[in-house]
Amino acid sequence: MQFAPLYPLLHRLLKPTFPDCLWTGDAATKSIALTFDDGPHPTYTPQLLKVLDQYQIPASFFWLGACVERAPDLARAIWQRGDWIGLHGYQHYSFTQLSLSEVQQSLLRTQSAIAQACDLDLATVHQTIRDVRPPNGIFTPQILRSLQQWNYRPVMWSVVPEDWVRPGIAVTTQRVLQQTQNGSLIVLHDGYHGGADVAETVACIVPALLAQGYQFVTIDDFWQCRQQNSSQQQCLNHST
Repeated sequence: MQFAPLYPLLHRLLKPTFPDCLWTGDAATKSIALTFDDGPHPTYTPQLLKVLDQYQIPASFFWLGACVERAPDLARAIWQRGDWIGLHGYQHYSFTQLSLSEVQQSLLRTQSAIAQACDLDLATVHQTIRDVRPPNGIFTPQILRSLQQWNYRPVMWSVVPEDWVRPGIAVTTQRVLQQTQNGSLIVLHDGYHGGADVAETVACIVPALLAQGYQFVTIDDFWQCRQQNSSQQQCLNHST
């Protein structure tokens, strides 16, 4: 059973309930973020990178630590491209299936894998690679509080075409194009589930979205814009 029609409704319900998560960018601009979960994959991710290179657009990748360890050279290449990197856990276990200590260790282990693969200082990785998307999008208020206490930033989504069940490239493309709007945060997959179609899907949606005037940015751009908007709002509140 496919749940794709439910995700827009879930987004509308969950976004105001959990405002500390990053759900979207700025609705006042035509900036959107293209994000990929479950990689890096030794076959599917290089195919995807060729498409991204063709259109010269940035992306944000939420990696599994185990996959980073299996493809360290690929992880390093993506890092050197300048794409934004986030964490998806060491293995694809829903955080609700783990104890809080196990969740923390999963994230720390993934950061260690990234540091080793990309030849980075681990302390720097702890400070800079701290965006977390919970596997399967499942979390609890307690998990979110813990992520923030551990200095992580929870990242969610607004456009989920359910590409991991492989409904077909045309269907996935149609769902993305129908749902995308200003500030959309799009989730696709370049891992074992859904990754076989990801390059061709992106080759369909990117030119269509560019033709509509959208600009592709990273998750970090969304965070920076959110911080700026918050600062501006605080200034307005102080002046009234």
